[in-house]
Amino acid sequence: MTTRQFGASVARVEDPRLLRGEGRYLDDLGHDALAVAMVRSPHAHARILDVDVTDAIEVDGLVAIYTFEDLPERLQQPLPLLIPHPSLTAPVTQYALANGEVNHVGEAIVMVVATDRYVAEDVVGRIRVDYEVRDAVVDIESAVTGGPDVHDAVSGNVAAELTQTIGDAEQALSSAPHRLRLRLDIERSASTPLEGRGVHARWDADDASLRVHTSTQAPTSVRAAIATFLELDFAQVEVVVPDVGGGFGVKIMHPWPEELLVPWAARLLGREVKFTEDRHEHFVSANHERGQVQHVEVGFDDEGRILGLDVDFLHDHGAYIPYGLIVPIITSTQLLGPYRIEHYRVRFRSVYTNKTPVSPYRGAGRPQGCFLMERTVDAIAAELGLDRALVRERNFIQPDEMPYAFGLTFQDGRDYTYDSGDFPASLDKLRTLVDWDGFAQRKAAAAAEGRLLGIGLACYVEGTGVGPYEGGHVLIEPNGTVQVATGLGTQGQGHQTVFGQIVADELGVPLEHVRVVTGDTRRFGYAVGTFASRAAVMSGNAVHLAATKVREKALQLASDALEVDVEDLELADGRVQVVGSPGTGLPLSMLSTLSNPLRYAFDEHAKAATQFAGPSDPDRPPVAEGQQPGLEGTDYYSPVRSTFANGMHAVEVEVDPATSDISILRYAVVHDCGNLINPKIVQGQVLGGVAQGVGGALYERMAYDEHGQLLNASFMDFLMPYATEVPTVEIDHLETPSPLNPLGIKGAGEAGVIPGSAAIAAAIEDATGVPVRAMPISPSQLHELRQTAGGAA
Repeated sequence: MTTRQFGASVARVEDPRLLRGEGRYLDDLGHDALAVAMVRSPHAHARILDVDVTDAIEVDGLVAIYTFEDLPERLQQPLPLLIPHPSLTAPVTQYALANGEVNHVGEAIVMVVATDRYVAEDVVGRIRVDYEVRDAVVDIESAVTGGPDVHDAVSGNVAAELTQTIGDAEQALSSAPHRLRLRLDIERSASTPLEGRGVHARWDADDASLRVHTSTQAPTSVRAAIATFLELDFAQVEVVVPDVGGGFGVKIMHPWPEELLVPWAARLLGREVKFTEDRHEHFVSANHERGQVQHVEVGFDDEGRILGLDVDFLHDHGAYIPYGLIVPIITSTQLLGPYRIEHYRVRFRSVYTNKTPVSPYRGAGRPQGCFLMERTVDAIAAELGLDRALVRERNFIQPDEMPYAFGLTFQDGRDYTYDSGDFPASLDKLRTLVDWDGFAQRKAAAAAEGRLLGIGLACYVEGTGVGPYEGGHVLIEPNGTVQVATGLGTQGQGHQTVFGQIVADELGVPLEHVRVVTGDTRRFGYAVGTFASRAAVMSGNAVHLAATKVREKALQLASDALEVDVEDLELADGRVQVVGSPGTGLPLSMLSTLSNPLRYAFDEHAKAATQFAGPSDPDRPPVAEGQQPGLEGTDYYSPVRSTFANGMHAVEVEVDPATSDISILRYAVVHDCGNLINPKIVQGQVLGGVAQGVGGALYERMAYDEHGQLLNASFMDFLMPYATEVPTVEIDHLETPSPLNPLGIKGAGEAGVIPGSAAIAAAIEDATGVPVRAMPISPSQLHELRQTAGGAA
């Protein structure tokens, strides 16, 4: 019998090819293509007075120079606001090339096309742009308190203001026995994947078609954008995603300016054209995330139960707002975490600054929300002198209250309802995993040696599997190979493995017989994309539904051929066979041939199948009404609402008494993403997320000066954790299946990163006794905090 794949830690089928160096990334394509380089603004805020190309046009190898005025009318329109919202009253999006002004360092002004990138860069260096430099808006609080305007049409720099409420927070706070006010800060960071952005395009004049390869997380949306802005039919545009060297959200934009400009140039010039950004370009022109200033007031009783919560925060969305209010809305709704909070008010303002625009970065607003909520719970525990785990336990939503509706709504207006989870059970697992109750003894022993140890924990709930849909196609070939296609792309998540596991189980075939293709609009034309911990839930269930259709068709074909009731048949080992009599049956390869009623044979499978084809019935069409030839099926999964994964992290740190250097001694995770398709892949997702969480807590900071210049726009200056800084992570799982989808699964992709800053801040605070209210934090910053606290004491 075929071994069941779902729930097994199957080795990733993608890895052997990649480990052999056989990956095919964007820059591996188009070696003979023309190369693009951009003239980018050196100023954060300026008017463009003149562009002089006189010294550039004689460079040997130059093919073309384009400014905004050279673009066709449709391509001169602002790029789309991807997700509108009624509260977004002053949206501004960028142009493909700057239209008269620039609003952040790195904004593209001129596109150069040349025979290779070296020539293109030489040309860029010869183009002279005259600017009228304007004052830059950098600090988010100054932006709303009288600073200059980023855009003349948006007085005060506020693009959106939104308030949501549950119950009566004002009354609950006024009557609470205890109240606390906190100010919390999360600074800007960025995804910084190993591979930056890139796009390659080829126009085929013979059939008037455009093939575009791009390193994206949303290929079908890029296809739609290209077709729309270049005024082509969808059928004329193909978008293919090659291997992608990481995304984490920065490649979710659809489109980037280059994804329109490069195909446009390829069509105009009749040549292959390619753009691959360098690392400095990625820092200054690819989107950032995270930056928020948060103000919290909380009311609570003597037991630490939260009675009322009021939150007011500013969100820095940078110079433009292409992704709408997704990030701050996720913060405002999902910061409530696993806690029963019946009186809640939140207001946020999303603010323009002269910095790189913002789009989701792994976690997408949740790390900020988790930091706010978990630091607040820790402050309650400190105020009352209670154990921090106990205060959390007293505020948990209980498992018998699921599904639990808060009374808030998402971006799309759907109810904010938790589908499943057992938060007390997760906390019990975490306390055991990290030996929470034994830490006081370890801390005391370390103190006797002059060492500073601290422990912290943080809880989160994450909306995953967001819609609106994904689709899947499954086809069984006459040779027995199972072809699977889904439209979303992959950036290393193991989609080929997990989707293969799902289909292999449903069809009773070995995993090695399944071939999975993602992110190719030639194979699957409609999709949303890979982000928001949605791929397994959305495409996983879609390919499951498509495979179910194929299974039912195979059973019916075998029933007709063998003259056996469908109920007496099963699929196993690549065959449909009679239950209890495995020798009586037909291989799926033969059934694939039978599903296509040709009256002649091409190969041995077809010849063998003719004995089961039966005589022709002159009164019955060869393909029955409602059926299609071929052993294949397509289906879509569209959920009513999101699933909600959850988890808890605990971290033990040591702080050097003299230098304030921070070392992570122990890191533990308990995660609940419903039924596990592949535990090993989920473990990998958690480990990768923890690494980024450590980076966000201790290292990753976009350091801007008062002029809007990014001071650390290289890996020499922008710090990331190496393997030496990422701790060994102890992981345990709790599986509370989601009732919302057939597979009972929830997302896992962002789990590891969400609570990192909150848990590490709590541990540092526990070690030093100094409140930690801003992240990331460096040893020098911690040392200054300790010195200030010591002086005050």
